[in-house]
Amino acid sequence: MNEKNYVYSSITVEDIKNNSIVSKFIKSANDYLGTIGYTEHGMRHVSLVASTARNILERLDYPKRFQELASIAGYLHDIGNVVNRQDHGQSAALIAMRILKDMGATPDETALIISAIGNHEEEIGDPVNPIAAALILADKSDVHKTRVRNPAFAATDIHDRVNYAAERSFLNVLKDKKIISLQLTIDTQISKVMEYFEIFMSRMLMCRRAANFLECNFELIINERKLL
Repeated sequence: MNEKNYVYSSITVEDIKNNSIVSKFIKSANDYLGTIGYTEHGMRHVSLVASTARNILERLDYPKRFQELASIAGYLHDIGNVVNRQDHGQSAALIAMRILKDMGATPDETALIISAIGNHEEEIGDPVNPIAAALILADKSDVHKTRVRNPAFAATDIHDRVNYAAERSFLNVLKDKKIISLQLTIDTQISKVMEYFEIFMSRMLMCRRAANFLECNFELIINERKLL
């Protein structure tokens, strides 16, 4: 992919963060998901995904504009939850397209961002460009106890339990070794490692495809033991 052929604007992720429509939609989407029992998908999550997506491409020496576009995609990727949880990636891509157009993003940038957003769900997504690959890795690596809204539910809901057991989650990019490593610390008194695999295996396989797109291998390390 030759980035020199793209036409760029000056829009930044900070511009996106300061957009009142974006802020309201992300807050409302997170509130709606809370109503139906989903983990946190609000400002904390999208800010972390935006930062991690940028860092992945930065550490792999991708152009700075690609790093910025990955950050924008990360911040907007879950905005479609304001419509419905089902197919939220597709809804998010369409909402982002309108917002980006109104803010002055070029068609080249918009195409890269919305294709990344539209491909971040493990059921239907693929790493179709570097921005998409970085977004997938950043999104799927956010497993942490702070995402659980009601710790009491962890006793009965496996998704809450696995997230609540995750005390540390770190995505390490080792450029020289061509390795992208997800390192988790899990309290096995709360959730067994096998439960993580039970619900997140499809996500980890997607991370492997995304890492491969970036010409890296993917590793999963839980409690200092390499499992993938």
